Amino acid sequence: MATPRSVPPLPPARSAIVIGAGIVGLCTALHLRRLGLEVTVLEADGVAAGSSWGNAGWLTPDIATPLPEPSVLAGGVRALVSPSAPLYVPLRADPRLVRFLTGFLRHCTPSRWRRGMAALMPVNERALDAYAELATLGVAEPTRAGDPFIAAFARAGQERDLLAEFAQIRSMGLAVEVETISGRAARELAPALSPRIATAVILHGTRFLHPPNYLAALGEACVRAGVEVRTGATVSALDGGTPTRGVDVRWHPTPAGGRRRARAGESHRADLAVVAAGVHSGALLRPHGVRRLVQAGRGYSFTVPVDPMPTMPLYFHAARVACTPLGDRYRIAGMMEFRRPGDPLDPRRIDAIVSATEPLLAGADFTDRRHEWVGSRPCTTDGLPLVGPTRSPRVIAATGHGMWGMTQGPITGALIAAYVRTRRLPDLLRPFDPLR
Repeated sequence: MATPRSVPPLPPARSAIVIGAGIVGLCTALHLRRLGLEVTVLEADGVAAGSSWGNAGWLTPDIATPLPEPSVLAGGVRALVSPSAPLYVPLRADPRLVRFLTGFLRHCTPSRWRRGMAALMPVNERALDAYAELATLGVAEPTRAGDPFIAAFARAGQERDLLAEFAQIRSMGLAVEVETISGRAARELAPALSPRIATAVILHGTRFLHPPNYLAALGEACVRAGVEVRTGATVSALDGGTPTRGVDVRWHPTPAGGRRRARAGESHRADLAVVAAGVHSGALLRPHGVRRLVQAGRGYSFTVPVDPMPTMPLYFHAARVACTPLGDRYRIAGMMEFRRPGDPLDPRRIDAIVSATEPLLAGADFTDRRHEWVGSRPCTTDGLPLVGPTRSPRVIAATGHGMWGMTQGPITGALIAAYVRTRRLPDLLRPFDPLR
């Protein structure tokens, strides 16, 4: 592992611009406002318009592991190009995607996975406490206990791969609490499960939330605290300032409006900028020395009615499909495809989720699908986020959390605020150096 670079003290700050109104950006904004900074959030679309809206809403720090893992290599490259595969790479001449995949596959080794997991563990251990802190800062929407969190399998023996993953996580020092139960016991806990379920694994200590409701409550808490949230504002340029002069951010209006529409040619100056724009962060960070690719790892979801409605999350590990109760409907989420963020929704991916899930969830009506969605999760080649100062000390990166933005977003915001308050980089953030 490379020697951590020396990071100069952060210049003192009284104001900040946060680019992006997803879970990471809003948590950062709220924590910075708590410090007394004047905070403006600039968002191209609306609050939680990106991957924060349509994800499964799981808060599972014990299994928040690096995405590049040895099982990807074990599955073979052929599996990656199948539209029905949980991890899908379209065959296209895209040099940028080829470069990302080359780096990604290079990190799918046991030693690099363990190195990445060692970096994530201290952050994951504080993830749920960070949610509890948000509740004290005025976020009214609750998180809910996930017990029992059930991973269900159609064939006995399929659970071995998941149990092996848990064993690997435990070998890193995390006390993952799991137990194996029969299919009948699983159906007693979740009657909507199909009689085809042969066995299941219960993971303890998890939580979940309603993503749209939680992000709305988080945005409202920011506004009540005095954060200015400007939606419909696409940032076009970010001047990193100097040791004695603040950053300058310029933007133009986008079609989707919100609380306030930006005017053409507007600019804003502040003492520092936090770039939390998800998959769109790379272009803004590149002039400030960040060369790591931020690739869209697109996930799909939709909702269905289920009778009886499960009160807990369900996970169909073989298909990598996550299910979460959202009000009177059940969100079904899954897939990871490396494509351009602006590509249209691929109905084959929705069909693949339905085909994998319908036989296992007998109480669901898959003909009544609503809220079909695709969103782009910001992924890096090594599976670690990009969080911390860039070559321009006043520009801070906060992106690249992959599938774990909901789990790690609040602790990321808290750690960035600690950096701004002390002007010294927390040790927990050093492995996530954006310039690594």
